[in-house]
Amino acid sequence: MPDDNDLSEGPDHTLVPTRETYDALQLAYDHFNFLLFDNRLPNCLITLQRKGRCYGYFASKRMVRADGAACDEIALNPAHFEDKGLLWILSVLVHEMVHLWQAYFGTPGRGRYHNLEWGAKMKRIGLYPSHTAEPGGRETGDQMQHYVIAGGIFERAAADLMTSGFEIAWRDARPPRRDSFGGSEGGEDAEPAPKSGKRQKYQCPICELAAWSRHGAALKCGDHDAALTPVD
Repeated sequence: MPDDNDLSEGPDHTLVPTRETYDALQLAYDHFNFLLFDNRLPNCLITLQRKGRCYGYFASKRMVRADGAACDEIALNPAHFEDKGLLWILSVLVHEMVHLWQAYFGTPGRGRYHNLEWGAKMKRIGLYPSHTAEPGGRETGDQMQHYVIAGGIFERAAADLMTSGFEIAWRDARPPRRDSFGGSEGGEDAEPAPKSGKRQKYQCPICELAAWSRHGAALKCGDHDAALTPVD
């Protein structure tokens, strides 16, 4: 019979993946809080969530403690860590930190909407909002990604962190297929879903007037003379 005390062929009991992962995430949060947000952001609970087609999300006052204390949640999806790389992981964390900043020091958009104030803050810290994660994409909407501004504040701050030997050691052993899509409870960092035969929602970027029509329709807000943009 095998000896329960013989660990020579058993699991590696020297591994501490929880500590390694969450200590690294807290270190990254503290680093960017100091360099990008003047250390104004409160601590939150950072979690790993495989939430379907999601890259990450922010949830205000989602977590509570037995004594009644509450804190916000930032979630990251580890299923995408391997194929996206460390700079991308850090950029998603900071994207969600901008939502946290806006919850305390700005005016968040209704529901999942990423508004102009959020987009302006993203640009100031070195991330450019885009629903396609590439130049030329819409800068506001329900589902938004971003790309890193070359030479911007975020890129420099991330480089400082990564050159210090920082890493997130653990990855999903079975990353998603390349054709998977992003999505989230809050709509953050979501790759756009493919179009279907259903009607498209459009919205005014100024007053958030909404209308439904076919894909590719050219609609305009009469109050602000602004083109309505598609909302994913």
